[in-house]
Amino acid sequence: MYSRILLAADGSENSLRATKEAVKIASASPNSKVEVVIVADFSKAKSEILHAQGREELELNRRKKLAPVEELLQQGKINYQIKILHGEPGPTIIDYANKEKVELVVIGSRGLNALQEMVLGSVSHKVVKRVHCPVVIVK
Repeated sequence: MYSRILLAADGSENSLRATKEAVKIASASPNSKVEVVIVADFSKAKSEILHAQGREELELNRRKKLAPVEELLQQGKINYQIKILHGEPGPTIIDYANKEKVELVVIGSRGLNALQEMVLGSVSHKVVKRVHCPVVIVK
């Protein structure tokens, strides 16, 4: 199966559903490793920085968002690592997945309707179009 799985997570309900699927996939192969990637979005980072007391608190708050994701991975006895990246989510995930040569990307979908997706764009849609490996989008 897959030995390097990238799980794009942000702590939302969508990313928790994606985590459950990543656990199922990783469980099928004993040598699988899940790289949990959270992207500190530049557009939201300013607000986070202004409300944090320091760098440690900022990193702690980001890790807290992923606590439910970590819990699911631990319950599934999955080998995982967390990476906090900075940038715009879509391009940052694509760049990391392609450079690191991951074998599978698992990402949640917000379930935008066709008009919303056309106007706003979708991180999962961007990832599917530009990443060089299979992608699982979880609704």
